[in-house]
Amino acid sequence: MYIIGGSASKNIAEDLSKILDQPLADVTIKRFIDNECYVKINDDVNGEDVVIVQTTYPDRNIIEMLLLQDAAVEANAKTVFLVIPYYGYARQDRKFQEGEPVSAKAMAKHLGMNANGVVTVDPHKDYILDFFDIPAYNCSAVPEIAKHLKEKKVEIVLAPDKGAAGRAEKAAEIIGCEHDFLEKKRIDDKTIEIKTKKLDVNGKTVAIIDDIISTGGTMAKAVNEMKKQGAEEVYVACTHGLFVGNAAEKLGSAKEILATDTIITGFSKIKVAPVIAPVLKKQLLE
Repeated sequence: MYIIGGSASKNIAEDLSKILDQPLADVTIKRFIDNECYVKINDDVNGEDVVIVQTTYPDRNIIEMLLLQDAAVEANAKTVFLVIPYYGYARQDRKFQEGEPVSAKAMAKHLGMNANGVVTVDPHKDYILDFFDIPAYNCSAVPEIAKHLKEKKVEIVLAPDKGAAGRAEKAAEIIGCEHDFLEKKRIDDKTIEIKTKKLDVNGKTVAIIDDIISTGGTMAKAVNEMKKQGAEEVYVACTHGLFVGNAAEKLGSAKEILATDTIITGFSKIKVAPVIAPVLKKQLLE
């Protein structure tokens, strides 16, 4: 088996190579002067299982993934397995208005054309996997995030809303602490109150955990409200940290921001390879 690291996810490919004791393929990836992408697999992968590791965000990384897939097929790879640490366009998972595409489904259709299987990490909704016409597997970074939060002596894990409550519950089980979710309550035309559903955060070390942090606006409000309600320290954790614009500044009142390495930023302190490796081992090596 050969592991190929796309330019957005070389770190994860290298980690998987070490954990699984499988070689990294030598590849050339570059951009022409007009910014078109060029890829070349330099190792002989004829008859081999190939794993391509590439986050499909931003758009240029989608093109690179598609070209790496085609290169593997042209090189007569036995199978092509995709590892997509962060699956771009996952949030457009249904048609909100007439005339819109279901972007998550469209991406799945094209990515699945030259692949035999795919692994994602914490997609926005689990049913996104159903959009693929090939075997698709999800693995969660929550256990790895929870290990880090446990070291911080977190006493309460919060979800930013009811929809994310399952993620908070799972992390709390690993840490051995309480969990809850935040509710918004409109006080008047200009005031919205954010409170926990049942727990009191006063004097507690709290973590707010979500799948994606993009602009950071919602998370920043949650952090500030928990501080106002007496939380001693508030940690922010997510799987996919996009941190668009001044998101990091908005989150300045948090004790610490923790994200995984599905997208590389200054907050990528948690590795996801340990949760991806068992899936690849089961599907390709056993």
